[in-house]
Amino acid sequence: MARHNAKHEKRKTSSEIRTPAKSRKPVKPEEQAQYCRKIQTFLQMTARKQMNQKELAQKCHSKRSPAAFQAAVSQLLKEGVLIETRQNYKLCSQEETFHAETVRLSGNFGFIRDEAGTEHFVPGKFLLGSMTGDKVLAKSIPSRTGSPEAEILSILEETPQARLSGVIVATEYGLCFLSGLAGTPLHIDYHESCPYKIGDKVLAEVTYRGSRHMEHIVKIILNFGSADSAENCMKARIAELDIPTEFTESVQKEAFKVSAVGVTEFDMQGRTDFRDDVIFTIDGAKTKDMDDAVSVRKLPDSGNYLLGVHIADVSHYVRPNSPLDGEAFRRGTSIYYADQVIPMLPKQLSNGICSLNPGENRLTLSAVMEISPQGDLLKYDFYHSVICSRVKGVYDECNQILNHTASPEIQEKYAEVTETLFLLDELTEKLEHVRKLRGAPELESTESALLLDENGQCVGLAPVSRGRSERIIEACMLCANEAAAKIARENQFPLVYRVHENPAPERIAALKELLLKFNQQELQLNPEEVTPADIQKLLDDSREESYFPVVNALTLRAMAKARYSEKPLGHFGLALADYAHFTSPIRRYPDLTVHRILSDFLDGADKEWLIKRYQKFTENAAQRSSDTEVRAVQLEREADACYAAEYMQSHTGEIFHGVITSIVEFGMYVTLDNMAEGLLHIHDLPNGEYETEEGWYIRNTLTGTEYKLGDEIEVVCARADVSSGHIDLALS
Repeated sequence: MARHNAKHEKRKTSSEIRTPAKSRKPVKPEEQAQYCRKIQTFLQMTARKQMNQKELAQKCHSKRSPAAFQAAVSQLLKEGVLIETRQNYKLCSQEETFHAETVRLSGNFGFIRDEAGTEHFVPGKFLLGSMTGDKVLAKSIPSRTGSPEAEILSILEETPQARLSGVIVATEYGLCFLSGLAGTPLHIDYHESCPYKIGDKVLAEVTYRGSRHMEHIVKIILNFGSADSAENCMKARIAELDIPTEFTESVQKEAFKVSAVGVTEFDMQGRTDFRDDVIFTIDGAKTKDMDDAVSVRKLPDSGNYLLGVHIADVSHYVRPNSPLDGEAFRRGTSIYYADQVIPMLPKQLSNGICSLNPGENRLTLSAVMEISPQGDLLKYDFYHSVICSRVKGVYDECNQILNHTASPEIQEKYAEVTETLFLLDELTEKLEHVRKLRGAPELESTESALLLDENGQCVGLAPVSRGRSERIIEACMLCANEAAAKIARENQFPLVYRVHENPAPERIAALKELLLKFNQQELQLNPEEVTPADIQKLLDDSREESYFPVVNALTLRAMAKARYSEKPLGHFGLALADYAHFTSPIRRYPDLTVHRILSDFLDGADKEWLIKRYQKFTENAAQRSSDTEVRAVQLEREADACYAAEYMQSHTGEIFHGVITSIVEFGMYVTLDNMAEGLLHIHDLPNGEYETEEGWYIRNTLTGTEYKLGDEIEVVCARADVSSGHIDLALS
């Protein structure tokens, strides 16, 4: 790493061609405009399509007015008319370039979004040190996956505050800042930094930009304490992502105002009264924001099921363009990680007036669906309603009831709803059977449950389990979500849909190639015309095999990412033409949007009025909701990795059983039985020369020992770094 002087002079960017101080004069606009025309003319005329800095200056006779020439170059670079690469200039029009914004960064790659809203993957070597929020000029490059890929050519406008979280480390040059983005310790401008020491988890602000992330210089602005604490690491990451954790005074004041009155008789006027129905909630034991409740009964004449899904009417309290609505739009979603929650709405709503607490009248939007004995959705209606939940159900307790293992105390608690619970279980089997007939892929969860002690430290990991009551709620919510999307499409009014597009043919082709190596020689999979049923068949064919976790993981990676859209593009993963998110308006903004539009429709608004009011809004809400969801998922995954590393840190030297789930050029990733994932680096394998077929195997060419994708393996936890969430493994 190069040594930097703390009292450095900020290096000029490529657009700032130096001129002697005596030559710097006020620039006349007409001279600058003249040089702009000359620069473009000469670059259009040159056969090489580019000129170096010296040659271009000579052609334009820059000595007559160096400052005007410099200003013209800077202007053209900033406007994206000109590109500078290694001190050579060329016109953007000759490169098929486009303008974009950097929206996400990871350790060795990033994403930019063009003006049409399309995201492009950018390999790390093509990022040019760009930071989230930068306006950039880019060009497309050949894709390896079928998804758009690009190279950043220049940074047109830097984001005002570029921040990184990381850890303070010791180097031969003194204390430096190490983040997952740069990979190399960065120099710290200690004159402007708050106090720090080795091992601290900190938030840094970039004060000097290099042409690569590793060249940036930072100042430390916040210190969160030891980087060996997963809790501290997540607080730093939340600050880096600029995720709001507190509500403003105006939002709090409005939340208190709308919730203080409670549910009055006036509020219930004109609503369908379901308070006499057996309705109850089922959630986790610690859940406080209960926004969905269920009911079911059989119709005596037809034998059809009448399923009710009753969702808190959050749109009644969160009005358009109010402080509450603006804050909910900004946050987009509640974020859940470890034992923490960053709510979308203040607790006066999320845990109070909008939470379907037992024994309390609550305003709801109800989807009432008639379902055949075979599990087919026949009819559906939506109502402004009022309910009174009978019981706060808990997944584990409901599972005990369904498995006939409940204690007398639990049986007594659920006595009023037990019959309904078993009828819901019966209906769920029918709904799941129909879902399977549609060919919807049954992908297994790859999440791990975190067990934390009273100090917030991770003391246990285990695969997430899903019991019968979890399946009940999932099936009921899927049904209501489908009905919400159907009513919008059939009546042609705007909505925010949950969409999941077909996987890219390149990804399916790569998946097929790998699966054939698991002796699935008769695999029928057309990458150009793959269907959900095709995916389900390949999963079923390997479900009983030891390598199924690998097939499951590979299939997940091949799928497109679900997102929100104002267009009804269908949902590949559920094999549904119609799907929206309707069931969680407390914690997801798209659900709140769906409620708001459905409420106006139920109140009699016609199609034309709804289009005029909501068409543009649904486009903005879909984009914002997709962005905030990606941010939340990213944070939650990083939290899982940090807490898993915190747990494994206290188990270094211990032996674990695992499965090789990924082969890369530099080693193999192993997923342990507790669902933690670690890297077994190729340099930590026994002595010898190794050859790799990326994605399939690593082989010792001297001994013939082979480590193949899907192999079971015994490993030792060699090291765990909480700050990065990385776990290093060694052979046992």
